[in-house]
Amino acid sequence: MSNEESKNNIIAKIVASYAARPDVAPDDIVELITKLKHEFFAEGSISASTVDEHANKPTPALPISQAVTPNQVFCLCCGKGFKMLKRHLGVEHGLTEGEYRKLFDLPESMPLVAPSYSDRKAAHAKKVGLGKYHRNTPKRDEAYSE
Repeated sequence: MSNEESKNNIIAKIVASYAARPDVAPDDIVELITKLKHEFFAEGSISASTVDEHANKPTPALPISQAVTPNQVFCLCCGKGFKMLKRHLGVEHGLTEGEYRKLFDLPESMPLVAPSYSDRKAAHAKKVGLGKYHRNTPKRDEAYSE
């Protein structure tokens, strides 16, 4: 791949990421392409490796400290709030939970489900008796041996 093709691929990745945002107008996309081509193909332009480093680490849509509230968990890619992020990440951003954590350097202890929703589900599970092991019930083999 030539240097020019490499630069064009980098421009395409940047523009595609920018265009995926819901608040971007078509004129903004054209303006960005023009600016990027001017920067990349001008004398003394920035190197492709410098852009790759920054392209791999996106900037969070909001501070990580504000991403989890009692009733919502906010997506760091787009800034939208949800009770659970798993489905949103897969459908909207094509990411698994692990890829999302790696992308933003999130610890495993950071919840991707709103704490109030998780607590409500746990309380319901305890109420209906899930997760309890009853030692007085016959084993499966004994119950069917009749």
